[in-house]
Amino acid sequence: MNALPHLQFRDVTLGYDRHPAVHHLSGEVGPGALLAVIGPNGAGKSTLFRGLVGILKPLAGSISLGGLNVRDIAYLPQTAEIDRSFPISVFDFVGTGLWRATGLFGGIGKAARDKIAHAIAAVGLTGFENRGIGTLSGGQTQRMLFARVLLQDARLIVLDEPFNAIDAKTSADLLALVEHWHIEGRTVLAALHDMDLVRLHFPETLLLAREALAWGLTSDVLTAENLKEARRMCEAFDDAAATCAADEAPSRAA
Repeated sequence: MNALPHLQFRDVTLGYDRHPAVHHLSGEVGPGALLAVIGPNGAGKSTLFRGLVGILKPLAGSISLGGLNVRDIAYLPQTAEIDRSFPISVFDFVGTGLWRATGLFGGIGKAARDKIAHAIAAVGLTGFENRGIGTLSGGQTQRMLFARVLLQDARLIVLDEPFNAIDAKTSADLLALVEHWHIEGRTVLAALHDMDLVRLHFPETLLLAREALAWGLTSDVLTAENLKEARRMCEAFDDAAATCAADEAPSRAA
C-alpha cells in the first residue's frame, strides 16, 4: 500500500433534496484509524458514508480524502441495499472486487480466479462459489460482501452496519478481518449499533446525532449522558427543515 489517507471533514452538510441529514460536521480521521460511527436510527450514519464514498455530494462544506480517489475506497453497504434477485453467482459477485484492477470488461485469468477463491475461503464460504447470491442466508451474504472488500485491497474501508442481524460466529469471524485490516495499517470506518462491541474493539468513536455530538477516544465518547443526548437530538430533529446556516457544533481534529 501507498501512503494512507488522512480524511478531513470541513463543515460538511449532507442530505437529500436540500433537506440535511448530517449538519456541519468538522473533524479529521488519522491514517490507520479504526473508527466506529454510532448513533440512533436516523442519526445520519449511512448518509455520512454515502458522502464519504462519493455517492452523495455535500450540500455545503467539503470532504478531503487526503489524495485518495473514490475508487481507492472499499465500501460495504447495508445488506438491504444488495439486489439479491440479480442472477449472479457468489464467485462472480466476489470477483467484482477486482474491477478496479481489471476494468468492467477485463478478462479474469488464472491469477485473478485464484485471488477470488482465496477471498472466498478467507471468509468461510468455500463450496458456495456456484451458488446464486439469492440463496444465501444473511450471514452468508455478509461473508460474501467481506470477500469482495478483501479483493479490493483498499487503503480506506467503509463498512455500513457490517454486523447487523447476523449470527455470533459470523460476527466474530468478520470482526477478526476488520482487526487484521487495522493491524495492516488500513483506515477503517464502521457504522455500528452494538456498544459493547465498540467498547471492546474500536479505539475511536464518532457519536452522530445529525451532527457530531462527541468524537474521540471511545471511553470518552460512550458515556450515558452522551448517548441520552444523542437520542434526544434525533427525536427532536425536524426532517422538513431546509439546509440551515452554520451554527456551533462540536468538531474534532486529530
